[in-house]
Amino acid sequence: MEHKMTGVILAGGKSSRMGTSKAFLKIAEERLIDRNIRLLRNIFKDVLIVVSNPQEYLLKEATIVTDIFPEKGALGGLYTGLFFSPGDYAFVMACDMPFLKRSFVEYLAGNAEDYDIVIPAPPDGLQPLCAVYSRICLPTIKNLLDKNRLQIRKFYPGHRVLEIPAAKLSSFDSQGNMFTNLNTPEDFATFTLSESSEAN
Repeated sequence: MEHKMTGVILAGGKSSRMGTSKAFLKIAEERLIDRNIRLLRNIFKDVLIVVSNPQEYLLKEATIVTDIFPEKGALGGLYTGLFFSPGDYAFVMACDMPFLKRSFVEYLAGNAEDYDIVIPAPPDGLQPLCAVYSRICLPTIKNLLDKNRLQIRKFYPGHRVLEIPAAKLSSFDSQGNMFTNLNTPEDFATFTLSESSEAN
C-alpha cells in the first residue's frame, strides 16, 4: 500500500543570527524559499510551509500554515507540519538548506515503509530537520511540547527509527555539504552558484 507523503518546509524561525529572514535570501536571483518549494514540488503533490508570520508569505505553489504552538522552536514547527499534512507521512526540512538534492529526498521518502522516522545519521550527528516523520509521532511530540521540552530527538524513543548511515549518505553528498544551513551572514557569503546543487 502506497502512503501519501507531504513536503514540509519549516520557515518559522526568528533568523536572529542572520539578521533577516533566511527564507528570502537569494541564490542566483531565486529566493531560498522558492528554490526549496520547487525542489519539493518535483517530488510531492502537497507542499506546506510552516511560518510564524503568514503576512510575509504570498506563495502560490505551497500551502501556508501558522505555528499551532508559537515560540516552541523547530519542534513546534514539526508538530504543525505533521498536523496539517493530509497524508500519513511528511518529509520535513529547514528553510535554509540550499544543497539538498532531489535524489536524496526521494531516497528518504522511498524508505518510509515500516518506519515512523527516517533520518540521516552523518558522523556529526542526526539531522532532524531533513527527515521523514509519520503522523503516528504526533502524540509524543505534543507531550513534549506540553512539558516545554523542545529537543526534537527526545520523542524518538519508542518509535521505529531508520537511521541512514554515513556510508550511504556519501553516495548522495560527495561534497559533504548537503546538510549545511545558512545561519549567519558569513555562512551566506561563502556560497557560490557553482557550489549549489540543482533542485531539478
